[in-house]
Amino acid sequence: MDDTIKKYLYDILQCITKIDTYIGTPKIFKHYSSNALLQDAVERNFEIIGEATNRVLKLKPDIAITNARKIVDTRNKISHGYDDIEPENIWNIIINYLPTLKTEVENLLGENP
Repeated sequence: MDDTIKKYLYDILQCITKIDTYIGTPKIFKHYSSNALLQDAVERNFEIIGEATNRVLKLKPDIAITNARKIVDTRNKISHGYDDIEPENIWNIIINYLPTLKTEVENLLGENP
């Protein structure tokens, strides 16, 4: 795999790790929805994930990342539709889609046994 693609994949993985750290365990929506600073931090990392995914797609359009285009679209929505972001939608991504993305990126990087 191209070193540039690996760099972007590591960026994605790092952002996922940050989000997981920020959210903590157990994952409780009320803690997230009542903390504007936490929401800002998570959204910033989603922007980076989306931009890195966009750059990967330009280099390798057939990369094995589920919903890669939707990831980029989410980044655009956060960046350009900032006034229409609902915490419930971001939370849904955190709970239902981020774990899959993490596994896929780890697999692409050869970090999963």
